[in-house]
Amino acid sequence: MHEPTATLSDGPKTAYSPSFGLRAGALSPLETLAQSISTIAPSTSPQLTIPLVFVLAGQGTAIAYLIAMGLMVLVGLCIAAFARESSSPGSLYVYTRRSLPPVFSSITALALFFAYITTASAVIGGFVDFAYVFLDPLHTRFGLPHIPSVLLVTLAAATAGFVAYHDVKVSARLMLYIEGISVALIAIVTATLLLRHGFHSGGASSVIDRPQLDFRTMSPRGIGLGVMLAIFSFVGFESATTLGSEARHPLRTIPRAVIQSALLAGVFFVVAGYGEVLGFRHSPIALGDSDNPFRYLSTQAGIPFLGPIIDIGVLISMFAATLACVIAASRVLLLMAHHGLAPQRLTHTNTTHETPGEASILAAVLAFLPAAALALHHTSGADIYGWMGTLSVYGFLTAYGLVAIALAVHLRHSHRLTFSYILLTSTAAFAMLLAMASNFYPIPPSPLRYFPYLYAAYLAASLLWLMRTGTRSPSPSA
Repeated sequence: MHEPTATLSDGPKTAYSPSFGLRAGALSPLETLAQSISTIAPSTSPQLTIPLVFVLAGQGTAIAYLIAMGLMVLVGLCIAAFARESSSPGSLYVYTRRSLPPVFSSITALALFFAYITTASAVIGGFVDFAYVFLDPLHTRFGLPHIPSVLLVTLAAATAGFVAYHDVKVSARLMLYIEGISVALIAIVTATLLLRHGFHSGGASSVIDRPQLDFRTMSPRGIGLGVMLAIFSFVGFESATTLGSEARHPLRTIPRAVIQSALLAGVFFVVAGYGEVLGFRHSPIALGDSDNPFRYLSTQAGIPFLGPIIDIGVLISMFAATLACVIAASRVLLLMAHHGLAPQRLTHTNTTHETPGEASILAAVLAFLPAAALALHHTSGADIYGWMGTLSVYGFLTAYGLVAIALAVHLRHSHRLTFSYILLTSTAAFAMLLAMASNFYPIPPSPLRYFPYLYAAYLAASLLWLMRTGTRSPSPSA
C-alpha cells in the first residue's frame, strides 16, 4: 500500500494517509490527546525529574521549566504546521521525508523509533523502582519473598505489548484515566501547599515566593542547564502524530493535541516545580536529595494519606507511559516497513483488532531487552530510568531539530516562508542543537559520557545496514 500522490508541497491540507489496515477514525480528540499526555507521563516528573532540575537551577527551577515549555511550544508549532497538512502513522518521519533528502528522513525515522523504544525501557525501569516502594515493606514486615526486578520488567513489557496488540481505543482510554488521576492528586497536594504557606506570613500573598523570583540569587548557567534537563520532561509530546490513521479528523485533532500537551504539561511542571521548591523551603532534606518528595509534601500539606496514593498513581503512570511508547513505536515501525526501512512482514496489521500486531510485539520485545539486561546485572530501577531516558533524548532532539529544518524547506518550496516562520524554525532548531551540546559539556560522569557515542553508533550501523541491503526511504510520491 502506498501513500497518495498528493504531497505537502501541493499546499495546505492536501496529503492524507490511508489507514494502512489500522482502525480509521477510532479515536476521539480526547483519546488522541491521551497518547501524547501518556508518553510525557507528567505525573512522574514531580517525583523524579524536578528534584534533578533543582540541583542545577535551585530557586530558578520553575523559571527553567517555564523556558523549557516555551521551547517545546516552538517545536510543537513546527510539528503542528505539518500535522495540519498531512496525517500518517509515520509521525515526524513523514514530515521530513517530504522536504529533506532521503538520508535525513531515514535518520529521522531511526532516531524517532530509537527514542520511543528507549523511553519505553526507561519507564519500565521507573515502574520497577516504584514497585519496590510497595514491595520492600512487604518483604521486610511480613517476610514475603523478594520479587526479582527482571520479573517486574517482564510484567510491564508483556502487559504493554498485550494491550497495544489488542485495542488502541482501550489503550487510549486506559492511559487517559490513569494519568488524569495521578496528575489530579499531585495538583491537590501542590495547591494545598500553596494555600497553607499563606499562613506563614499572615496572608495568601505569601504564595508568591520571592526567592523564586529574585534573579540576583540565581545562576544563569544553572538555569540554562536546568532548562536542558527540564526538556527531558516533555519528550514524547508529539506522539499523537503517530495516530494519523486512527484519530478522528486528524488534520484538526492531532495538531491541537500536540500544542495542548506541551502547554498543559508545561503549566503543570511549572506549578509543581514552584510548589515543590516552596514546600521544601524549611525541610531538613533538600529537594534534590529527596527520593520521594511527595511523601514529605503531602505531610506538609496536612494530607499525608495522599502520599502513598500518589506513589500508586506514579507506578501505574509508568506502565501507561510504557504502553504509549510501544503504541507510538509500532506505528512508526509500520510505516518504516511500508517504505523499505524495516522488514516487509512488519507492514501486516491484525485483521481482528486492526492494530500493527507484529510491530507491537517487536516494539515491546525491544523495549524489554535493555531493561531486562540491566536488571539482570543488578542495575536499580532508578538507574535504568535515568540511563535509558538519557539515551532517548538524543533521538528526540534529532527528530525535533530535523522537523524544524524540514518545515523551513517545505515552506520555502511552497513559497510560504515568512519572516515569522524563519524565526520559529531557526529558534527551534538552534534550541535542539543547544540541548544536544549540553550533553557533551560539562562532561557528564560515567556511564552517561558514553551515551552520545552509543547513539551515534546506532545511527551509523542502521544507515550502513540500509545502504548494504539497498533500501532507502522512497521518494515522497511513492
